[in-house]
This record gives sequence, structure tokens and C-alpha cells, in this order.
Amino acid sequence: MKRGIRALGIAESYRGEGGDSYLAGVVVRADRVVEGFHFTTITVGGTDATDAVAELYDAADREDLHFVLVSGVAPAWYNIVDIDAVHDATKVPIVSVTYEKGDENGLRSSIQDEFEGDALEKRLELYDSLPARRRLLVGGNDLYVRSIGVADERADEWVRGFTHDGRPEPVRVARLAARGLLDFVERR
Repeated sequence: MKRGIRALGIAESYRGEGGDSYLAGVVVRADRVVEGFHFTTITVGGTDATDAVAELYDAADREDLHFVLVSGVAPAWYNIVDIDAVHDATKVPIVSVTYEKGDENGLRSSIQDEFEGDALEKRLELYDSLPARRRLLVGGNDLYVRSIGVADERADEWVRGFTHDGRPEPVRVARLAARGLLDFVERR
């Protein structure tokens, strides 16, 4: 993979229920050079994650981003990211990566346990519309990938190329940045 390929990695950090979760967006090149940080918040248990991911892409204001790499699709207590809508808004490929196999229903059973009524129906409709996950073996670790706006093979190539130590570098660094911001805010 060319070293100049750039991804916007997005990951979150929050503690407990209620309040806000901090999202970090980090621009990382394939050669591990970090080129920028951006932050926003989403509501824990809310429905604003999709807009927040698109907002981070806009904040990066980079025409040279090849794709957005999101850590999971259900941050902040099932605040589901509609990766198709993010793709429509950004016009770049969207790739989501998770790290656990889960059961055959994915998060469906967990969502049903936590929500009811309209909140449940909206989340299930959105979750069920997501592309299926596929297993990708990278350096002896199983990753589970969904993608939109790019061929599966290319998305898998990008995930492999950005993964050096278990997790793809853009989301690993984004998670560290989000956690650092959360720690800072909580100490104030």
C-alpha cells in the first residue's frame, strides 16, 4: 500500500450511562504519520453518531482522505452509526472495524435488551440496514469489517495496511486521543 494513503480514524471514549461521549477523528497516513486531530461529542444512548462522524470528516477539511475508518458501529451505548448515510454525506468510502466475533445476531439481542418502543425500532431498523460484517485475519488477530463505497478487497487491503499492532492505527490513535480528552474534561 502506498505510504501517502490517508484515513480519518474515528473512535470514542466515555464512562457510564448518560451525558456525552467524546469522539476523536485523527488523520493518519499509511506510514503512521499523524496529520491532525478533531473532536466532537455524541449523546450516550442517543441517535447523533452518524451526524457526528460526518461532522468530523468536515472538520478535517481534507481532499486527500481516501476513506473514513470507524471503530465499531454502536458507540456510546448503541448510538448507531449509519455508515451508508456517512458515505452519502462525505462521498468517500466508509470502513468500520470491530474486534469481537459476537453471536450470530450481532448486537441485535443487546439492543432489544436495552431499548423499547420507538427507540428500539429505530435502532433495529438502522442496525439491520448495515452491511454484513466479514472476518479478516490480520497479523494473527481476527478483525470484523463492514464497508461501503469500496470493494471488500480494497477495504481489507486498507485495514491490513494500517494495522501494525492488533488495531488499525487511525482508530487506535483516535481512541487514545478521545480517552485523553475525556480524562482532561473529568479532571476539571
